[in-house]
Amino acid sequence: MFSSIAPLVVQDGVRKRPADPAEAPTTRRALAAASCEYGSLKFYALCGVGGVLSCGLTHTGVVPLDLVKCRMQVDPQKYKSIFNGFSVTLKEDGLCKFGFYEVFKILYGNMLGEENAYLWRTSLYLAASASAEFFADIALAPMEAAKVRIQTQPGYANTLRQALPKMFAEEGIWAFYKGVAPLWMRQIPYTMMKFACFERTVEALYKYVVPKPRSECTKGEQLVVTFVAGYIAGVFCAIVSHPADSVVSVLNKERGSSASQVLVRLGFKGVWKGLFARIIMIGTLTALQWFIYDSVKVYFRLPRPPPPEMPESLKKKLGLTE
Repeated sequence: MFSSIAPLVVQDGVRKRPADPAEAPTTRRALAAASCEYGSLKFYALCGVGGVLSCGLTHTGVVPLDLVKCRMQVDPQKYKSIFNGFSVTLKEDGLCKFGFYEVFKILYGNMLGEENAYLWRTSLYLAASASAEFFADIALAPMEAAKVRIQTQPGYANTLRQALPKMFAEEGIWAFYKGVAPLWMRQIPYTMMKFACFERTVEALYKYVVPKPRSECTKGEQLVVTFVAGYIAGVFCAIVSHPADSVVSVLNKERGSSASQVLVRLGFKGVWKGLFARIIMIGTLTALQWFIYDSVKVYFRLPRPPPPEMPESLKKKLGLTE
């Protein structure tokens, strides 16, 4: 999100140019407080660790709800509701998604320059998250295909080790990637909403709700804001990605069907089946993911840029400063 034309320093976790030499001591103290430089290989690696923990722990916790949601989508006559689903039955790509998002956000921000990165920050978040998810889904597709087979076809397999070779023997490599296109349809809008909505919600909460600047908030107060913003983002994520999620669930259960055929057969009402369960699952999931991810950043003392502010150069251009 910052221009690379002139030398940059880190202050309060943000790369920027010092306004004058008097700022140098503050800059050095801020640099010393962080465990690594913003945008360094160590920063990306530790962000990846945070992504693994946030997605791994949360998806483990929601496996039962995800199981019911998938079965409601592929067998709505038997699993009529979330509550009925539980009585009848009594994911993920964190490393790629969060790590790549940080990479692409900084990369695209540097390409745009400091002023344009601020003016077009929502587009920046959308582009960075879409790029990250595109590559993450290539890694996720085989796991997603196996997960749906195990969940929706009783007796097919009990473990990933059993499912993967069986799927390969039946359909070859195509068994693992036939759902990648609808997975992109589901996950890319989901992730774009997840990151862009989160970033802008955090900005809005600190601007309109939290009665003091983030720099004056405790780490605990900041993490509460993170959780609330994550839940709000999760609700929107669930809504925009649910139709494609329904198609993926049915497609991975059936052999020989295409995404368009499944979509036509499900119809408008069918693709929204299980939405309530998904909203609960994704809202809670996303809030916890952001909470854990931000907690990891706090634990490792990673640079955590505050909500973006208009650069002084842009303020002068717009006549907002004297």
